[in-house]
Amino acid sequence: MKKCFYLSCAVVLLSATASFGQTAGTQPEKKIIKTDQAPLPVGPYSQGVLVDGFLFVAGQVGVNPQTRQLASQSFEAETDQVLKNLQAILKGAGMDFRHVVKTTIYLKDMGQFAKVNEVYGKYFTVEPPARETVQVSNLPSNANVEISVIAAMH
Repeated sequence: MKKCFYLSCAVVLLSATASFGQTAGTQPEKKIIKTDQAPLPVGPYSQGVLVDGFLFVAGQVGVNPQTRQLASQSFEAETDQVLKNLQAILKGAGMDFRHVVKTTIYLKDMGQFAKVNEVYGKYFTVEPPARETVQVSNLPSNANVEISVIAAMH
């Protein structure tokens, strides 16, 4: 009887260990999000990566995806283009700005903080996400602003 009990315990432990090993080593499924409605990456990275219900969007600058030129009419126009690019990537994942839980804004000049807030507020009208804004010395394409986001399926 004791042998049978110990044998049963061993089988249960081996089964548990085998299935734990399979799930512990399994990589989460990720989906690459790519749209021609936002600028294509200029390096080895994706516009967005969807994993476990979270979308991680690479930093976007104010480059118009059709002309491939920086929106240079004004700081506000550049910021608006950044947010349009983010919106396109979110849409490619079946999301919108309501799904965004975190943003990071990079500014070359912190003196533009009020202007970025003005444009940003037009896109995040209710329950804005957590955010930080940092000043940097330079950005790709000689941009003045770059924004990255993390979004979550509700």
